[in-house]
Amino acid sequence: MKFTKMHGLGNDYVYVNCFEEKIENPPAVARYVSDRHFGIGSDGLIMINPSKVADFEMEMYNADGSRGEMCGNGIRCVAKYVYDYGLTSKTSISVETLGGVKYLDLTVEDGKVALVKVDMGRPILEADQIPIVMDAGKEPDESGEIRVIQEPIVVAGTEYHMTGVSMGNPHAVVYFDDVQGMNIEKIGPEFEKHERFPQRINTEFVKVIDSKTVEMRVWERGSGETLACGTGACAVAAACILNGLTEDRVTVKLLGGDLQIEWDRVKNRIYMTGPATVVFDGEIDITYMDKM
Repeated sequence: MKFTKMHGLGNDYVYVNCFEEKIENPPAVARYVSDRHFGIGSDGLIMINPSKVADFEMEMYNADGSRGEMCGNGIRCVAKYVYDYGLTSKTSISVETLGGVKYLDLTVEDGKVALVKVDMGRPILEADQIPIVMDAGKEPDESGEIRVIQEPIVVAGTEYHMTGVSMGNPHAVVYFDDVQGMNIEKIGPEFEKHERFPQRINTEFVKVIDSKTVEMRVWERGSGETLACGTGACAVAAACILNGLTEDRVTVKLLGGDLQIEWDRVKNRIYMTGPATVVFDGEIDITYMDKM
């Protein structure tokens, strides 16, 4: 199987051009190639497929083989791949995902994609659509929705306050004074598998630096801590704006680098801008995965 390893701010995936390749068992292949000792090493597998409703389809799997609805860093890399490897000559494309069709604008320098701006769509704030389980007696707010804003949650005996946002996949945003010093390996899995998250959850641990800048770490369901999460950065920006902590345009500082996030509240669309990088091309014999 031919592949390309790419990353968006260190959030790395193995990309396969499924116009040319065929993968019979994507969850098993995802687990195999993601292994950083016996495989290629990645946060998951992303298949670039034909689409009947968009220019391309992004089919993604996490490192544990579970299917993911959407990945902001991943979709930027899809855009770079299809342009740089000659699958399209367009600089504005559409990509089908389980989280809906996304629209991307490509900035090209010296014949290669340098930056990608993604229309990530509207943030979903209704609790049952994220989904997050709420108390039966919870009343709708002035929006007419039952939103998860600074909602108390007890995790491993400690009470936190979370803001819930879906960007095509579910996120819980929690504020911390010291995100760099926290034990994310301990608390991340406790959030991910908490009973209030029926589809598990991606959790962002956030510190607000000023009205234009925040920093975060992320525990992604099915992958653990990653260096960056595009949908998570969008969820963080939306949560910070909803809580009155930042302006509508925010620099989100992740372990792998910075993303620019803007919530156009007139259009109710969130836009993410950031880089995408090719690491290397390769070929792997996936028949060996049956022996692992």
